[in-house]
Amino acid sequence: MKAFLATTCIVTGALLAGGCATKKYVRTTTAPIQAKVDQVGEQTNRNGQAIEDTRTQVKQVDEKAQSGISAAQERAATADQHATAADQHATAADQHANTADQHAGEAMNRATQAAQTADQANRGLDGLRQVVSNIDDYKLQSSVAVPFKFDEYTLTPDTKLQLDKLADDVRPDKRFFIAVEGFTDNSGARQYNEALSRRRADTVVQYLVAKHDIPIYRIHMIGLGEEKPVEEGRNRAARAKNRRVEVKVFSADQVTASLNGNAGDSSASRFSSPDAAATPPRQ
Repeated sequence: MKAFLATTCIVTGALLAGGCATKKYVRTTTAPIQAKVDQVGEQTNRNGQAIEDTRTQVKQVDEKAQSGISAAQERAATADQHATAADQHATAADQHANTADQHAGEAMNRATQAAQTADQANRGLDGLRQVVSNIDDYKLQSSVAVPFKFDEYTLTPDTKLQLDKLADDVRPDKRFFIAVEGFTDNSGARQYNEALSRRRADTVVQYLVAKHDIPIYRIHMIGLGEEKPVEEGRNRAARAKNRRVEVKVFSADQVTASLNGNAGDSSASRFSSPDAAATPPRQ
């Protein structure tokens, strides 16, 4: 029995001694592992923080990228609008250029027509110079002195007959003009006589135009009062002769016919027509 107890005590002591040794071994073995695990945990924590920081940076970069993309899209849209406006301006410029070309063509046509007209005018002017150079060749064809009573300016039946005959004689002519000069005697004031002489001349002109349709542009009228008396005497007979209107017809038909025969072109013929060459210059 004592031997059993001793054996038991020895075994128990051995077990206890072995258990203490095992714990110490475990502690010695596991301590480095735990330290390693702790290091790994810390590293993991640091890695997690780094990952989180990276995510934050990535998010910021993404936001910046999105902002840059939006700005680029806006600039692209603005550039498209500018390009469209530039295309429209270019189209308008092309239209303006086409219009300018058309205007230039029209201007060239007008310039050509003006040059042609100028050439025709120059040819016509040459013909007119020929007529004007011979303007003194208008010759006195007929004349009549229409008498008036003292201080009157109305036509009598006899004086109307004189004017009728003169108008009938000039009717066939194409190139002519009529000079109408009014006069008075030397009785009364000079200013009054000048006005009276114009009234007498105007009465004759009105009769020729209204009764015989003679164009007014063919008639030259003037009132000379008591100038150019036909009688210098102061008696009744002399004064009666001075109260008059002298009507003179000048014609250039023969001269113009000669010019037409020598010229032989249309421009000279045009300026020798009744409405052009026949009208002498105003006096």
